[in-house]
Amino acid sequence: MSKNQFSVLQYQQPLKSYALTLTKDQESASDLLQETMYRAFKNRDKFTMGTNLKGWLYTIMRNIFINNYRSRKRRQVVFDSSDNQYLLDSNAGASSNAAEGAVLHDEIKALVSNLREDYRVPFMMAYQGHKYDDIAQQLDVPLGTIKSRIFLARKTLKAEIKKTYRIDHIEELVA
Repeated sequence: MSKNQFSVLQYQQPLKSYALTLTKDQESASDLLQETMYRAFKNRDKFTMGTNLKGWLYTIMRNIFINNYRSRKRRQVVFDSSDNQYLLDSNAGASSNAAEGAVLHDEIKALVSNLREDYRVPFMMAYQGHKYDDIAQQLDVPLGTIKSRIFLARKTLKAEIKKTYRIDHIEELVA
């Protein structure tokens, strides 16, 4: 690639494979590839020649995929096949009791804080979104031990919730 040449077409096939890995669908992968190529071309002035063009394209694709995923999660479309149009707006006036939720949240935080430290720390790290491998590496503990501790923390919390709130079917609540 010469200094003034911006050629993304050579990366089209590897990008298509990566898009398919992300989307697991041929049509969505094609759309993602097309959007990536469009954005790369549109923002070509932001690319610094001599740097990793392939990495830049992969980053654009990954960011588009993540943004689209987040957008779909926010959009919760309700399909109603009933004839009664009143049902569509029947929850419009409903509101949740934030105070009740806050109390329950505080009580569950207290139950978590009562866990043994060697269970609580990996459990909280997993809750915060860390991967098991990362937790094991950060705590310098074998992966199997981390999995076991998180499993036992969940089991302990379920038992405490059952006992505290007299709930028989906790699995339905925390599934």
